[in-house]
Amino acid sequence: MQPIIHQEATQESRTNGNRRQDAAISPGLSTRTLHQGAQRRHAFHSLTPPIVQTAAYTFEDTDAVIAFKSSPEKARLEYGRYGNPTVQGVERRMAALEGGEAALLVSSGMAAITLPLLLLLSSGDHLIVGDDTYHRTRVFANDFLVRYGVSVSTVPTTDLDAIEAAIRPNTRVIVAETPTNPFLRCVDLAGLADIGRAHGVITLIDSTFATPLNQQPLQYGVDLVVHSVTKYLAGHNDLLAGVVVGRSELIEALRDSQGLFGAVVDPSTAYQIHRGLQTLGLRIAQQNRSALTIARYLDSHPKVRRVWYPGLASHPDHEVARRQMTGFGGVVSFEIEGDGAAASRFVDALELAHIAPSLGGVDTLVMQPAILSYFNTPREQRLALGITDELIRLAVGIEDEQDLLADIAQALEAV
Repeated sequence: MQPIIHQEATQESRTNGNRRQDAAISPGLSTRTLHQGAQRRHAFHSLTPPIVQTAAYTFEDTDAVIAFKSSPEKARLEYGRYGNPTVQGVERRMAALEGGEAALLVSSGMAAITLPLLLLLSSGDHLIVGDDTYHRTRVFANDFLVRYGVSVSTVPTTDLDAIEAAIRPNTRVIVAETPTNPFLRCVDLAGLADIGRAHGVITLIDSTFATPLNQQPLQYGVDLVVHSVTKYLAGHNDLLAGVVVGRSELIEALRDSQGLFGAVVDPSTAYQIHRGLQTLGLRIAQQNRSALTIARYLDSHPKVRRVWYPGLASHPDHEVARRQMTGFGGVVSFEIEGDGAAASRFVDALELAHIAPSLGGVDTLVMQPAILSYFNTPREQRLALGITDELIRLAVGIEDEQDLLADIAQALEAV
């Protein structure tokens, strides 16, 4: 398979830290999530987009079938695995929010990662993955892709020199996450895009923790951006979906492969995503604000050993985050003084937060990665990744900021 080459970015479009600056004043967060990419008129004059609940689409007669099959431009749909109007509406909105040419909605966040890699990589190719990228992404790369002849290099996520040094003649894709899970490390997007462009390598960023409202990787020259829609974009912890956004030729190639793999989203789920996007601006503003306040509080507390939050000056990537993010997100990771038992006492004492492995929804969620995400990982491997027994990840919801602070304060008394 011939590699798809990284598109050159024009110098005129890259200013102020290599970020494109639009001449027009950008609308506010809630205005963007309500109106960007949205159609003004829907069938039957409905205010909201209708749920087109069908698996197949009919033709008036044989001539209509032949005309459809003969036309290079498909003005209508044929079968549910190849598209749905409700799904297409969400795709248009996601493309607009990310500043991309096109978007593809898929069945989960992992599908949003795996489909591009399956499309872009062939036996004999080489993949570079950041070491702090979502651990299931690293499992897919190191345990699955290698079985099909793809070689994988795992490098420090934020070390651009190490990433560039790892590039080989057969390197096709660089995958990174920013901010990362759980340490919120932030990759220099402009620098990564420059490396990809210089070597003809596709750059793919998982931007789930940021959302398009806090960060837009495509504006820095990154080729593809993916999200677990399950998290912030849908926002209510009640569905699974993912999205890939980028240039039209990449997304259309992905759409063809989606028809083969069948990783599709049903129209009812797409409608729920549309509804979640309508309140994304309000939720993100609240979560950004609350998480920063909580991070500052924890950073000054004597029972907290260390806090990871890119909005704090103490975070190793604070300056990178300030340069390329408009908000720092709703996840705060921190270590409790003491041991794993002390961390568990804190978690169990919380009254508002639920213990759960997800993030980005309206409810505040908390977890100890060592005993949830990494429970079956050997202790030595886990510690090498920085996943200590005392580490806690708090995914802030939309509860009132002062109520969350009060709950955290009383839970710390149990430590």
